[in-house]
Amino acid sequence: MVGTGALLGIALVALGLVLTPGPNMVYLVSRSVAQGRRAGLISLLGVAAGFGVYLAAAVAGLAAVFVLVPTLYAVVKLAGAGYLLWLAWRTLRPGGRSPFTPAPLPPDPPRRLFTMGLVTNLLNPKIAILYVSLLPQFIDPARGHLAMQSLLLGLTQIAVALSVNALIVLSAGALAGFFARRPGWLRVQRWLTGTALAALAVRIAADRSRAAVATG
Repeated sequence: MVGTGALLGIALVALGLVLTPGPNMVYLVSRSVAQGRRAGLISLLGVAAGFGVYLAAAVAGLAAVFVLVPTLYAVVKLAGAGYLLWLAWRTLRPGGRSPFTPAPLPPDPPRRLFTMGLVTNLLNPKIAILYVSLLPQFIDPARGHLAMQSLLLGLTQIAVALSVNALIVLSAGALAGFFARRPGWLRVQRWLTGTALAALAVRIAADRSRAAVATG
């Protein structure tokens, strides 16, 4: 039903997005460093639930809504870009912190960890744009069953994103220790993260493409 090329394509897009610093990575790393792997994995469950919400919306035809109301799509896109710029400023400003810098964050209970992971993912502009604009590009109307194609492609993206994020959570403590012993590398990482966030925000804001939807 879904071609191998489409599955590989969405997997590569998902890999590129998950490796680009964004709200999910910043939150998961910060929480894992401050409260441990268990807290990071519970937060990741919330992120997974957020993916599920987006996937359900995609299968239900969310992209069509944005095609019919392009102003709404533009507002969502610009709001997401602004959020990324705010994260970039928090990282790059004088005295800003890298997500790998241990911070005295108060421990959160599991319910709050899950909720914050969910909310962080739902507000992640990269994921919103992926499901609204990019995912439909891999759907082939000639293969029929558009909703099933959306489901399979979305599950592929979720599998890639959760696998990589789980590795990030499990290695966050070790990476924090590495950077703590090498403050020069920590500064480099902070500037790379902040610059990547800012560049992604500018790219999203400057993108003039419209939301796309496959029709049969």
